[in-house]
Amino acid sequence: MVLSAPFPNPIATLETAKKLGLTAEEFDMVCQKLGRKPNFTEISIFSVMWSEHCSYKNSIFWLKQLPKDSPYMLAKAGEENAGLVDIGDGLACSFKIESHNHPSALEPYQGAATGVGGINRDIFTMGARPIAQLNSLRFGNIEQAHTQWHMRGVVRGISHYGNAFGIPTVGGELFFDDCYNINPLVNAFSAGIVAVDKVARAIATGIANPVYIVGSATGKDGIHGATFASEEITEKSNEKLPAVQVGDPFMEKLLLEATLEVIETGAVIGIQDMGAAGIICSTSEMSAKGEVGMYIDLDLVPTRQLNMQPFEILLSESQERMLIVVQKGREDEVQAIFDKWDLSCAQIGHVTETKDLEFFARGELVAKVPAWELVLGGGAPQNQREYSEPAYYKEYQAFSINSVLLPKDIIPIAKHLLAHPNLCSRAWVANQYDSMVGANTLTTNTPSDAAVVRVGATDKAIVITVDCNSRYVKADPKLGTAIAVAEAARNIVCSGGRPLAITNCLNFGNPFLPEVYWQFVGAIKGMSEACLAFGTPVTGGNVSFYNQSNPKNEPAGVHQAVNPTPTIGMLGMMEGLHRHTSMAFQAVGHSIMLIGQAQNDINSSEYLYSYIGVKGSPAPRLDLAEELRLQGAIANLIEQKLLASAHDVSDGGLFITLAESAMASGLGFSIQTDSAFRKDAYLFGESQSRAVVSCESTKVEAIASALASAGVVHTLLGTVTPAHFEIDGAIILHSEEATSLHTQTLRNYLDR
Repeated sequence: MVLSAPFPNPIATLETAKKLGLTAEEFDMVCQKLGRKPNFTEISIFSVMWSEHCSYKNSIFWLKQLPKDSPYMLAKAGEENAGLVDIGDGLACSFKIESHNHPSALEPYQGAATGVGGINRDIFTMGARPIAQLNSLRFGNIEQAHTQWHMRGVVRGISHYGNAFGIPTVGGELFFDDCYNINPLVNAFSAGIVAVDKVARAIATGIANPVYIVGSATGKDGIHGATFASEEITEKSNEKLPAVQVGDPFMEKLLLEATLEVIETGAVIGIQDMGAAGIICSTSEMSAKGEVGMYIDLDLVPTRQLNMQPFEILLSESQERMLIVVQKGREDEVQAIFDKWDLSCAQIGHVTETKDLEFFARGELVAKVPAWELVLGGGAPQNQREYSEPAYYKEYQAFSINSVLLPKDIIPIAKHLLAHPNLCSRAWVANQYDSMVGANTLTTNTPSDAAVVRVGATDKAIVITVDCNSRYVKADPKLGTAIAVAEAARNIVCSGGRPLAITNCLNFGNPFLPEVYWQFVGAIKGMSEACLAFGTPVTGGNVSFYNQSNPKNEPAGVHQAVNPTPTIGMLGMMEGLHRHTSMAFQAVGHSIMLIGQAQNDINSSEYLYSYIGVKGSPAPRLDLAEELRLQGAIANLIEQKLLASAHDVSDGGLFITLAESAMASGLGFSIQTDSAFRKDAYLFGESQSRAVVSCESTKVEAIASALASAGVVHTLLGTVTPAHFEIDGAIILHSEEATSLHTQTLRNYLDR
């Protein structure tokens, strides 16, 4: 069958398919599935739907290996727009993390802003009202002007969109490394609350039910954005700036309220955000899930520009739009709600029994494609790539701590770490975010290892965090990713919560490179092992490949990939707000204890990497059984109200943990190190399964007894002091000087 139309819509050739990102093999697959050669509109449809960004064609085999079950799961990974977890009392939490890396690399402000908008739409299309946002940001060398431009734009985009939208940004993480010079990573997380019986689904059912597009008009921004996100950044990438979307947070706020109101009526059969690949993605995924088809008249789609071609309308990624399937006979009810909120609401078609998507323009059929053949889990390709261990892995494993001389003076190390961009205060970023809108954020004035956000007027809160040390993951993908899961769980437990589930954002280089794919496979294995151990199934997320570039002036074939960065977003629950535990020391004279076993381990630490200058070493030690005992013991101590503070030992080691707890309350500490360990390893090593707690001195004996019963090692380190950092009887810094070092770094680089 040859389709004709009054638009330039010729029969596609192999050359055209390749230009759109498809391989020769994939072009043949398209022809076989259609039983004919596609026209230009149809090959454009397949190019975006079979792009890495939409189809996960090079990752889905391994993603299926991740654990997805628990008694709390209400929607498994891939079933809906976001994960959904039962939190009791008839409520559920919808949460998800996604990347917006490539757009942010070219246009940081809009790239980051639309990432925030997109992730929040995933939440409220499920009927959940977003209550909190996090972000995980990775930038290049902060001394470079280009990195500073990236960071200013990204932070401004997140703050302007999130603040205007009215959802608090309650935390996140920030990391700098040369590997992110060209490809910064911008991962956005959102969480919302919905009544279990009010959850909306991303599905199309009911023959003849009308199909609506609501929200913003469709423009030419973001066309082929999904394919753009599935290729490397090159010197010519700036030519693809139209692939970067433009956001409007005020429109999104109206869309949020209208969407929740229309879902409440019960008139909505299915609803899906128009994110990557726009109309074609929403129509195909909803139809495939409901095993139906759709008749769509593209002339009825409200557009911002005249004479848009059918493929432009179908592929546009204009923001703040939804596709809704409505119960036939309730059209006026739905229309009235969107009129009330002064939003466009246009019926563009209806559900059919054909299982095909039929798109018309000017009365002519411009594309006819089977919905099932387009989508992830349907006819989209599923590939397994070759992988092999990179040469650097054995080189890293050969590192010995004995090759590093013991430092004669720890003061320069302490100052270096306090001021290092990866460990310094994030106030420059956090102060641009509104963390208090909604008045439910408990951690703005009482900081803890994870963000704690109250659920309405209840006595419960969600506890959320994003974590990943990509240096660990590069050193050992399996172990490094397990550490990311363990640290996320430890942060939630130290804050007074109970880990429930994770979402992930898997940021890697080119999957066609065996060394990169080896990193990806190792990360999946480590995540699976750790999630099974902690009982935290994977609810979804996304994969972002091709975070890689061919640097200027490098020979052809030389690639610079980001460190493998599988960001873990974890959800926990706090049943009773009295459990909220601060990371800050609370009073002078309180006892300080280290819970967990110290190690002669400086592997992949910031101390070893940036102070000593050793760039290759193994990941730090982690024992999952030991970690579980530690977390169980801390949860028990919090339940018994024995702790005044709790803070996990992670980046920067014991010294930075102590310093952060002290600076959070304007106090100090006096501790003794253990001569059984190298002093640099004891203070600056980053071995896992450790936490620093403080307590009233009268409670030390009870804590020691509880830890002994749990089989968890502990050490009485010292006491909280008024205004200095004292180690082994020597004052190494006064609190005021330490705070100044800690808070000036980002301002010195970015307030220029």
